[in-house]
Amino acid sequence: MRKWLLANLENKLVMVHCMRLLHTISNRPLKITSPIFQKSNPKLIVSDSKIVQWNTAITNYMRNGQCDSALGVFHNMTRRTSVSWNAMISGYLLNNRFNLARQMFDKMPNRDLVSWNVMITGCVRNGNLGAARKLFDQMPHRDAVSWNSMLSGYAQNGYVEEARMVFDSMPNKNSISWNGILSAYVQNGRMEDARKLFESNSAWDVISWNCLMGGYVRKKNLVDARWLFDKMSMRDEVSWNTMISGYAQNGQLSEAHKLFDESPVKDVYTWTAMVSGYVHNGMVDEARKLFDEMPLKNSVSWNAIISGYLQCKKINVAKEMFDAMPCKNVSSWNTMITGFAQSGFIDHARVLFEKMPRRDCISWGAIIAGYAHLGHNEEALRLFVDMRRNGEKANRSVFSCILSTCAESTSLELGHQLHAQLVKIGLGSGWYVGNALLSMYCKCGNIEEANVVFEEISDRDIVSWNTIITGYARHGFGKEALGVFELMTKSGVQPDQVTMVGVLSACSHSGLVDRGTHYFQTMNHDYGITTNSKHYTCMIDLLGRAGRLDEAQKLMKNMPFEPDAATWGALLGASRIYGNTELGEKAAEMVFQMEPNNAGMYVLLSNLYAASGRWGDVREMRLKMRDTGVKKVPGYSWVEVQNKIHVFSVGDSTHPDTARIYDYLEELDFRLKQEGYISSPKLVLHDVEEEEKEHMLRYHSEKLAVAFGILNIQSNTITGATLGSVLEERGFVTGPMTPDTMGLGFWLIWWWFVAASPPRVHKRKSRSLNCNGSGVSVWRIGERGGLAEAGVSYAGGGGV
Repeated sequence: MRKWLLANLENKLVMVHCMRLLHTISNRPLKITSPIFQKSNPKLIVSDSKIVQWNTAITNYMRNGQCDSALGVFHNMTRRTSVSWNAMISGYLLNNRFNLARQMFDKMPNRDLVSWNVMITGCVRNGNLGAARKLFDQMPHRDAVSWNSMLSGYAQNGYVEEARMVFDSMPNKNSISWNGILSAYVQNGRMEDARKLFESNSAWDVISWNCLMGGYVRKKNLVDARWLFDKMSMRDEVSWNTMISGYAQNGQLSEAHKLFDESPVKDVYTWTAMVSGYVHNGMVDEARKLFDEMPLKNSVSWNAIISGYLQCKKINVAKEMFDAMPCKNVSSWNTMITGFAQSGFIDHARVLFEKMPRRDCISWGAIIAGYAHLGHNEEALRLFVDMRRNGEKANRSVFSCILSTCAESTSLELGHQLHAQLVKIGLGSGWYVGNALLSMYCKCGNIEEANVVFEEISDRDIVSWNTIITGYARHGFGKEALGVFELMTKSGVQPDQVTMVGVLSACSHSGLVDRGTHYFQTMNHDYGITTNSKHYTCMIDLLGRAGRLDEAQKLMKNMPFEPDAATWGALLGASRIYGNTELGEKAAEMVFQMEPNNAGMYVLLSNLYAASGRWGDVREMRLKMRDTGVKKVPGYSWVEVQNKIHVFSVGDSTHPDTARIYDYLEELDFRLKQEGYISSPKLVLHDVEEEEKEHMLRYHSEKLAVAFGILNIQSNTITGATLGSVLEERGFVTGPMTPDTMGLGFWLIWWWFVAASPPRVHKRKSRSLNCNGSGVSVWRIGERGGLAEAGVSYAGGGGV
C-alpha cells in the first residue's frame, strides 16, 4: 500500500508540474529568443498576440485531454515558438502520451531549457531512466530543475547511490536538492544514512523533519520518531498526523488518541489517521463511532471504514457504506472489488469491475488476483490479455500474480512471453518478480530456465533460494539441489524450515539416504532449526523409497509428536512400492481416521490390492469410496499447441482430431510390435480382460496428448540428429533419423521416460524431459528444435 501511495504521489506531482507549465505557457508574455519555425510563407507576419492565442488554445485542449484538437491547432499555426512546442510536449506527458511527446521533442528545431527539463521529467515518469540520463548528458545547459529531476528519478526507482552521485555533482544545491536526497534515503529504508545527512545540515525546513520522522514511523521506530517530533521547533498538520498515524498503526492507540486530543488543528487527515488506526487493529466499531463524529469526510475516510468492514467479513455493511459514499474514486471501487474477491464473491466483484467508470492497474490486478485465488486460472489469464489490449500497464504485483497463474495452469508459453516483457521493461531482475518467474519455471518443469532466472536475480532473498532448491528437488535433481544449498550456506544466508524440507525432499527423490539422514540429524545443531512434522515426513519418505521400511516405522514411533496424515501417507506410498500389504493397510487405516475424504489414499491402497491380485478387496475399497461419498478426480493430460491447451483423458474420443490421433497411435503400436516392444498389461490395475487392458494402455491420456503434439509439429521442426542423440544417450542403437522414423523415435522416448522410468526428471545435454509425481509436465527436446520450440508444451496427469 505504501509503494502504491508513493507511486500515485509521484504521478500527481508530475501532473501538477505539467499543469503548472501549461498554465505558465498560456499566460506568459511571448519572448522570441530563437529563430522561428515557419510552416508556409516565411514572409507572412503573424502578431505575437495571435501566437499567444494559439498557445492558449493548445494548453486548454491538453488540459481537457483533447490531444487531437491541440495537434490540429499546432499544425495550423503559421508561426511557432519554443513555447508552442513545449505546450505540446507538456500536454502529451500530462495525458500519458509519452511516445508522442518524445516524437515532438525530437522534431523540435530549437529547444530551450524548459524543453529539456520537461522531457527528462517525462522519461523519469515513464520509468526510462536510461533515456533520461542520456538527455541529461546531452543538455547544453543545466539548471537546478535539471539536476533535481535526475536526482528524483534515481531516488524514486531505488538507485540511491546514483542519486547521491548526482547530488554530490550538483554545482548549486537548493532545498529541493537536499530534500530529494534525504527522501531517497528514507524511501529506500536507509535510515542511518538519512540521519547522518540530516545532522550534516542545520537549515532543514519542516518538510525535511516530517520526511525523516515518516521514515522512522515506517520502520516502526517510534522512539526516534517521537524524539524528532518533540525536538521540532515548528510543527504543521503533517507533523501531528504522521505521529498520530504511527502510534495508531502500531497498536499504541492510547498514545495516538492523546496526541489526537492535543493536536491544535484537526483536519480530515487527522481524523482519518485515527479511523484507520482503529481499523488496522480490528476495532471497526470504535472506528465507526469516530467516523460518524467526523465534521468532514473525504474519500480516504470512507475507504478506510469500508476496508474495516471488509476485513471483518461484514460484506453487506461494507456494500451499504459504498453505496452511500458521495465521493467514490478509483480506490473506493478497488477496495470493494478486492473485498468481494477475497471473500469468495467473485461474481459480485466482477459486476462492480464492469460498472467502474474508470479503471487503473490496481483494478485489473484485484479482479485478476480474485479469479486466480479461487482457481479460475483461464479467466485470470483472459483478463490479463484484456488488460494489455486496453493499454493498461501491469505493475510488479500484477506480473507476479499472473506468473503464479501460469505456474498453476502450466502455461509455459505465456510464461515465456511474460518473461520477455519483464526483461524489456527492466523488471525481471528484482526479487519480487524474479521469485514469481523462478516459481513459474520450476512448476512448469523448465528447470534450465529456472536456473537462468535464479542467477539473474540481483537481490536474492530466502524465498529465492528455497524456490530453486525445491524446484530441483521436485524434478529429481537431488545433487543439484544440494549443491545450491551448500552455495546458500557459504553465501551467509541462514536456512529456514522450508529450506530443510526442500533439502530432505531432494535426498528422498534422488535416493541419497545417508546425506538425508545427516542433514536431518544436524539441522538443529548447525542451523538452529527445530524438526517439525514435515521434516519427519520427508525422512520417512526417504527411508521408505529406499526400502528401509523397518527404519521408517521406528522413526515414526520415536517422533516427539503424533504422526499426521501426510506422514502415514508417506509410509503407505512406500508400502505400495514394495508390495507390503499389511503395513499399507495399517497406514491407510490411520489416514482414513484423520482424513476420511482423502481420495488419493483410497486409490493407493486399492492399487496395492490390485498389484497383489486381491480384486475382491479392490471392489470393496471402491464400494467404500462410493458409500462415503469420496470421488477420485480423473487423471488428465494436456498439451499446449500454439498457445491453446488441449486436454485428454484415457480413451478420450471428444477431441476434434480423435480419428487422426487414434490412427497415428495404432500405426505406432504396430511398428513398435514389429521392433519387439510388447506393452505390459499388468501395469493396468483394473480387473478387466487383457484386451481391455491393452486398449487402456494404447490410449493412455499421456499418449493421446503427446501424439497430438507430434502431429502438430512441422516436419522440419525436429532434426533427425537431435532425436538420434536423445535415443543414443538412453542406450538405444539407432540409424539415420528420417521423417518416417521420427514418430517411432518419439514413441520410444515416451515409453522410456514415462512408462519405464521413475516419475522424475531425466536431464541430458541436448534436452530435458521433465516429469513430476503425476507424469510429464513439460517436453523440451533439442537445443534448436522440439516440442517447446514449436510452441508445444505437455503435461501429464496420470490418465488411467
